[in-house]
Amino acid sequence: MFSSQKVKTDLILLIYQDVKTVFRLSDIAMIAEVINFQSLNKKLNYLVHKGRLLNPRKGIYAKPNYNKEELAGCVFTPSYISLEYVLQKAGVIFQYDPRVTSVSYLSRTIEVESITYSFRKLKGELLVNTTGIIRQNNMNIATPERAFLDTLYLNKDYYFDNLNPLNKEMIIKLLPIYQSESFSKKVAKLFRND
Repeated sequence: MFSSQKVKTDLILLIYQDVKTVFRLSDIAMIAEVINFQSLNKKLNYLVHKGRLLNPRKGIYAKPNYNKEELAGCVFTPSYISLEYVLQKAGVIFQYDPRVTSVSYLSRTIEVESITYSFRKLKGELLVNTTGIIRQNNMNIATPERAFLDTLYLNKDYYFDNLNPLNKEMIIKLLPIYQSESFSKKVAKLFRND
């Protein structure tokens, strides 16, 4: 039988060996093959108290220097990083926005360790459609084309600084998932004016 200290050491070792930097309680239970959530929660709280793990938000645990983008994907599920955050990185919009923006099943803005995470509600069938969403570094993130369409879909009059980085053929392939003729016309009009 393992001693309490041995289990805590093994648990932290399992967490640190994993490539992820942010975990939900259920993620750690799967890694450690633990069924008793109450016992696991006590062990994790002990590790937080000792400074071995962080607890940036209730039910979420993280390694020190965790990936802020990875945290965005753990706060609400399903969700994926999109909108201004992706467009800014792609050079489609120029104005700096420090928020990590995502789409989810609800609209919320939260702050964790001085970083603002903004979630916009997207209807269910769009949210779970993974076309134009890639999995990288333990998170789901929209391609610039999907982020462009999500932004335009959620904001009636949005100004884009530079449409040149976008792959117009990819946008045309993504348009049918939005199931809106008027939205398709709106997108076509934007590219005609470009």
